Amino acid sequence: MENIKNAYFAGGCFWGVEYYFEKVNGVLKADSGYMGGQLNNPSYREVCNGNTGHLEVVEVRYDSKVVSFESLARLFLEIHDPTQTNGQGPDIGSQYLSAIFYGNENEKQISQKLLDILTNKGYKIATKLISTKNTPFFRAEEYHQDYYFKHNKIPYCHSYVKRF
Repeated sequence: MENIKNAYFAGGCFWGVEYYFEKVNGVLKADSGYMGGQLNNPSYREVCNGNTGHLEVVEVRYDSKVVSFESLARLFLEIHDPTQTNGQGPDIGSQYLSAIFYGNENEKQISQKLLDILTNKGYKIATKLISTKNTPFFRAEEYHQDYYFKHNKIPYCHSYVKRF
């Protein structure tokens, strides 16, 4: 089905990002994982060492007839701090940096437009735009999937802040 698409967002600990996306109407699935590094199929321990170049990422599988990439990207920029340069909340390290991985020119333009809107509102944006080309998604270990739902908790370093 051509209306089923994937989007990839890195905004600190993947547990909180996944938590918010799984609540969106039109999102079929959100998986925690890793992207952007040099190692194939890295483990959590390897990524946490900070030497692989990977970011903690959430793969959002969605129905584009129900929710748009732009809506997802807007939400992403409102559930984490896109201005933090060294991680997210108390999670500090290169694996926790903020990024939108775009799969085509349209996604790149939409993402850049949203970042420009925030910049024009006075935010010093740290979020990077990274192509998914030659950047595979590696699903994290099973114990990372649906973490907050499995443990009946809410995110400690992610919360919704209206920015648009």
